[in-house]
Amino acid sequence: MSLKRAISAAAIFSIIVPTGLFMSAAGSTAATSQVTFLSEDVPAGLDYDGPSAAIPASQVGMVNLMEPLVYYKKSGKSPSGVNLLKYGYAPADFQGRLAESFTKNGLVWTFKLRKNVVGCNGEKFTADDVIYTFARAKSVSGAAPIGYFLSAVGGIKDFATFDGKVPLGDEVKKIDDYTVQITQGAENKLFLPALTIFGLGMFDKEGMEAQKTAKDPWSHDYANTVNLPSFGPYCLSKWTKGSEFVLTANAKYYGGKPAVSKIVLRKVPQSANRLAAIRTGAAQLTERLTPKEFASLKGAKGVSVGSVVGNESLFLNMNFKVAPWDNVKLRQAVAYAIDYDKLIKNAYYGQAKKWKSLVPSSYPGYSVPSTQYTYDLAKAKALLKESGYVDNGSLKLTYVAEKESTLGPVVTQIKADLKALGLDIQLDPLPQTQFGDRQLTKRDLPFAVNDQEKPIGVDAGYATYLFFITGGLNNMDNYSNKIVDDTYKAIATEPDTAKRNAGLATIQEQLAKDVAWVPVVEFATQWAFSSKLSGITWHPDNCVRFFDLKI
Repeated sequence: MSLKRAISAAAIFSIIVPTGLFMSAAGSTAATSQVTFLSEDVPAGLDYDGPSAAIPASQVGMVNLMEPLVYYKKSGKSPSGVNLLKYGYAPADFQGRLAESFTKNGLVWTFKLRKNVVGCNGEKFTADDVIYTFARAKSVSGAAPIGYFLSAVGGIKDFATFDGKVPLGDEVKKIDDYTVQITQGAENKLFLPALTIFGLGMFDKEGMEAQKTAKDPWSHDYANTVNLPSFGPYCLSKWTKGSEFVLTANAKYYGGKPAVSKIVLRKVPQSANRLAAIRTGAAQLTERLTPKEFASLKGAKGVSVGSVVGNESLFLNMNFKVAPWDNVKLRQAVAYAIDYDKLIKNAYYGQAKKWKSLVPSSYPGYSVPSTQYTYDLAKAKALLKESGYVDNGSLKLTYVAEKESTLGPVVTQIKADLKALGLDIQLDPLPQTQFGDRQLTKRDLPFAVNDQEKPIGVDAGYATYLFFITGGLNNMDNYSNKIVDDTYKAIATEPDTAKRNAGLATIQEQLAKDVAWVPVVEFATQWAFSSKLSGITWHPDNCVRFFDLKI
């Protein structure tokens, strides 16, 4: 190693190694139970109805501070040893969390809540916290109404208009301090799956109301920028924006005190630096390394790699409300101009596969449309000519700047592929917070590469409702098609699986024809971690639950 590189490595090491780690740089055991988790970023905000809700790092903060009423049961392991969950729609597929038990009678669900659940503020969990959570969701007062959206997805009665004018009624009703009833407007198999998602985690009513103001009666600013009062396994002890996020175990957590007493999330954008920290033992857990870097850890002493083919993908967004991307011929030209096989080989080192639809291939309801886009430069050039678009060098391809390690090779090849087509694209990296805000709230990104969006509800219908229905919560490209809208409406409450899947196939075919997105690849979710650490579990939001971890 050169002197310059040695100094650089020492500088990196001094930045990322805090005191009190359970693993020292040499790999020895220390006295405290702490895990240092390095990622591209730390939470930018914590309000799940806020502008940072689509940012993966923010979701990591939310799911570890909050707790849902119900969640999926565990079921088996992946070939690499990652714990898996059992996904389904029936009550038998779920376990109670803040709800000790739940029953259904017609369209009415009754939840018996756990007693003696204590949050980070010392407040006890009761039915009032559930009522507050759904009333807040129905207020549609946040920048991104995710709580309302998930309530509508699950078919809760009177959650449909998103206008915020009708307050919560008896659709979510307190029976006593530890009993709540939730009524659906019609049968909907997504009810329980929707309750598992971070956007319906339960708030600590007292902790939230203590921070409300006349201008912000639902404490959005406090939840987004300061703290998130709830009943999860961890409590927030330090938050340095853009740098560090520190959690300490909730000693009174109803599931028992977490095995790891302290979690330090630290922002280290360069994947090579995260890789070095894992190799030396300076950190115990990381994610979002490049495929080549993950491959390099095979056989590395003291390091494990966990992998799951779940719901992660990379696609191209082209905004239907921003010219020239409202031109279907241009969108088709771009789709045919991408050299998918080359991208898989060079950017993913073979650790990806071509995505053939706009729904994860592992999800119920997935189908392969007959309309497919393969690399065909001659066809792409013909379509570009038909589009009438003449390039003037003004087009930009936006991507998350913090993901340069993984997305850099991808966008570089796409730029070259489009140059061969006749489009001179400028690369436009944006900080993740700006990217997320423009995608989720402003919806004004003209042309972007995206590898961080995933439908957390494990179902093709959920994915459709989230991304492609007119006015959908995360319809980032302002896509609208009457066939898609009407077909989804017809099957939203369809109990017959075959009929529902037929409708979902119709939707996926139309999305492909319209090039709602350019689906590029599906890739595995992977983590690198100390071999002394166990319990890594794949969740459909791809967020590590620190309560799962053991040393």
